Amino acid sequence: MNKVMSRKPQTRPHHRPPTRHDTRRPGTPTRSRTTTARPTDLFADRLLAVLSGQRPVHWMLRHTAGSAYDDLVRLAERTPLRTHGPRPTVHDLGWFVPRTGALEVFARIAAGNHLRALAFRLEQSEDLRWRCTAVELATPPARRPAAP
Repeated sequence: MNKVMSRKPQTRPHHRPPTRHDTRRPGTPTRSRTTTARPTDLFADRLLAVLSGQRPVHWMLRHTAGSAYDDLVRLAERTPLRTHGPRPTVHDLGWFVPRTGALEVFARIAAGNHLRALAFRLEQSEDLRWRCTAVELATPPARRPAAP
């Protein structure tokens, strides 16, 4: 007897969500991004997440050294990059290498209709990990009251 069995094609289960490819969306694995990204890009994204209120300040505790964490706490109290519209993004990024193992980074942050300046310093420690040792954010000028 020669029986030919017919098989049904196997389909993918419909209960699984589609895979996300956008690495900036929450809940996506960041392994591929962290292995290829420069420390300047990673720290700009991390600082942006804290200063916009998307992440708590203590998330940066192990990524900072010296007084940088205190400066970040002071800056983050006001969540200066929080917007009511789309999330703030890194618009432009540049850096200067003052010596081996140190980077001085500047970034333009698009927050709503405004561009803000962010500056930070990264230093490589003995364990070859980069840590933020200074952070500054340009604050907008105070609004003047309307003249009577």
